[in-house]
Amino acid sequence: GRRIDAFTDNVATQGKGLSVPARLFLDEAAGLFPLFRRYKFTVEENTPLDQEVALDPELLGRAFENLLAAYNPETRETARKATGSYYTPRKVVDYMVREALAEALAAKTGPADGDAGFWRERLIYLLDHSDAMDDADELFGEGEKRGVVAAIAGLRTLDPAVGSGAFPMGVLQTLTLALRRLDPENALWEEFQKERAKARAGAAFDTGDRDAREAELQEINDTFERYRQSDFGRKLYLIQNGVYGVDLQPIACQIAKLRFFISLAIEQEADPEAPNLGIKPLPNLETRFVAADTLIGLGAVQGVLRSNAVKVLENKLRRVRESYFNAGARDAKRRLRAADEKLRGQLARELEGPELGRDDARAIARWDPYDQNARADWFDPEWMFGVADGFDVVIGNPPYIQLQKDRGRAGSKYRDAGYETFASTGDVYQLFYERGCGLLGSGAGVLAYITSNSWLKAEYGRPLRRWLARSHTPLRLVEMGKDVFDAIVDASVLLVREGGGAKARVSAVDLDRLGSDSGFPPPERVWGEARPDGAAPWSILSAVEWRVLDKMRAAGTPLRDWNVRINMGIKTGYNEAFVIDDATRNALIIEDPRSEEIIRPVLRGRDIRRWRAQWAGKYLIDTHNGYGEAPAIDVDDYLAVKRHLDRFLPALTRRQDKGRTPYNLRNCTYHEDFAEEKLFWMHMTPIGRFAFSGRDMFCNQKAFMVTGLSLKYLCAILNSTIIGWMVGNTAVTTGMGLIQWDKFLVESLPIPEISKARRRPFVRLVDDILAAKDADPDTDVTEQEREIDRLVYTLYGLSEAEIAAVEKGRP
Repeated sequence: GRRIDAFTDNVATQGKGLSVPARLFLDEAAGLFPLFRRYKFTVEENTPLDQEVALDPELLGRAFENLLAAYNPETRETARKATGSYYTPRKVVDYMVREALAEALAAKTGPADGDAGFWRERLIYLLDHSDAMDDADELFGEGEKRGVVAAIAGLRTLDPAVGSGAFPMGVLQTLTLALRRLDPENALWEEFQKERAKARAGAAFDTGDRDAREAELQEINDTFERYRQSDFGRKLYLIQNGVYGVDLQPIACQIAKLRFFISLAIEQEADPEAPNLGIKPLPNLETRFVAADTLIGLGAVQGVLRSNAVKVLENKLRRVRESYFNAGARDAKRRLRAADEKLRGQLARELEGPELGRDDARAIARWDPYDQNARADWFDPEWMFGVADGFDVVIGNPPYIQLQKDRGRAGSKYRDAGYETFASTGDVYQLFYERGCGLLGSGAGVLAYITSNSWLKAEYGRPLRRWLARSHTPLRLVEMGKDVFDAIVDASVLLVREGGGAKARVSAVDLDRLGSDSGFPPPERVWGEARPDGAAPWSILSAVEWRVLDKMRAAGTPLRDWNVRINMGIKTGYNEAFVIDDATRNALIIEDPRSEEIIRPVLRGRDIRRWRAQWAGKYLIDTHNGYGEAPAIDVDDYLAVKRHLDRFLPALTRRQDKGRTPYNLRNCTYHEDFAEEKLFWMHMTPIGRFAFSGRDMFCNQKAFMVTGLSLKYLCAILNSTIIGWMVGNTAVTTGMGLIQWDKFLVESLPIPEISKARRRPFVRLVDDILAAKDADPDTDVTEQEREIDRLVYTLYGLSEAEIAAVEKGRP
């Protein structure tokens, strides 16, 4: 019949709801297809080296990101921000793919001469698109070539958050490059594909299956007969047997599939004498890219997949989906889809029972891989891909979504999903590390992710750092800096091998410090190393810097073990009501003199400077909830204050941080500490800001305070250059260049415990600085600070070379 609606092939819905007339595609003047014909397209996805000025299929990735950038006025955020999706630049994808594939192939193959180090270098060269000489094959003997091609034939890769398909496409292009170099005539590749087809034919249960397998064998023969020196056969069978992707968003899977279709279509050549010009139908990728929630598994299913009836049905379902991959005729596709649906129903009935809940069984039956607009709220590689023994490579850019965002919706979703690395203040990408490692094959799989680097040093990253250091082997760590994504986040790339426990040293590089502006440095320029040590922050330092850090930890005692107390400032829950200026304070006191009893000076984080804070005339309405012998404040005793707070009562009632009434601050067991001598410090700052105070003074939640003994000595050490250097290398740094001086980090700083007599020079210098700052807050105290630094370097026993390293890296 004549198609009038190009949007759908469902006759019942044509003309109803959304309508996309065919003229929008076919009209010669304004149709989409004629418009495409006027564009010059590239013939393949560019590598990071290509500079063609034309439309690149990678444009689909940018289109995907821009679709997610659409603004939702109701939620006041973009879809990209809501889903945490950011497109990974091509040079990063290329590096990660090359490194991960080299590790995976090195684990599956070996050199004839036994030199494992040079073997890995040869593999990297083989997989490197920048090999302009194209002579990588000369580095491999015939037996080695055969081994690598065989390993590639059995390689399985997964992107668990596929986005627009950048990483799977990178895998496809890089493995195609390796095959082209090692096996230019496709002789080995054809041999291995036929062996695979023969093995499947031998395992077939009935004559119909065997006939299908024989037809598959003939199809392989025809493919290589026609495309002997082409990439078509390489790409086709790589996609069929080794490249998989999952994403929560169906649109991502659709764009990824389109990207792969283009990559295959460009490899075909028209034959005017052959039916359909000799063009082979493109494969069906519904069972290679699936829309599902990667982080939710079907753990209950795995223990019951052992009955003979289930095994038979599962094998039949797997064969149906393999057949669907190559199905070209519409009738064949419909028949296979119907068979798939029938087998899923039979499996669900077999699985229902005391060992498996009905919900899991029905989830399996309901999942329809051919529904392009649906997504599963679970993911299982065996059910969805037929992969039961794990992947060789898990690679990708997991989404960035805080677990406590949107009132903790994501946190609630995954809290009981069995993750050891779960932290309620953390991020979804942390769970992807654990899930991704769990999807690797036993003993040799490699995971490569690019994520925010915050988990490497933040408190919420402790469970993940501990888990990776205990259960896996980190291989390489690359700090990418701020310019990878259009987001205020520093990114890092981590490669991890499944199992084995952490190595003492991990080769690492910080691109910002290296000063590289041309992408990733070659291996010989990787100057640094990281030392995964349980839950401690993971830092990238040079050998001399690690010596400094070791000396500091050996010479000092963590601040938490000193005779001090460390606490956060007051969190009101609604500063607009409780933090007032001088004019408001005076008005309240005039109205009711008793108001003065509960109005106290307060510092904001921005008011704290090095050595001495600069109070900005702000006050806290201290309607505390009671502490020690002091009873809770009853606001009815302070009518002027109550009338002031009544103006904000709806917001005060809704806030979480409140005391026994909406008018009260929440409990604070250290309330009396604000009246003692103390050190304030600012939380977010590029350099350490520790300020000594002997006043009765509060601070807000943007600052912390230390109370106890030896405060002036501690003030000298904590404001020193070497402590700033240490924190700069062990703390979270935001995309705006601010360092998070978190409580857990500061209380772990190693401070040398020395006698009272040895502390006197430090105290004298601090007293001189405080007196100078009291006379003029802007006075220059550089000389005193330098003298303190010299004394501190001596305490830690640093050499001249070590001091130079610290001074070079000072904030």
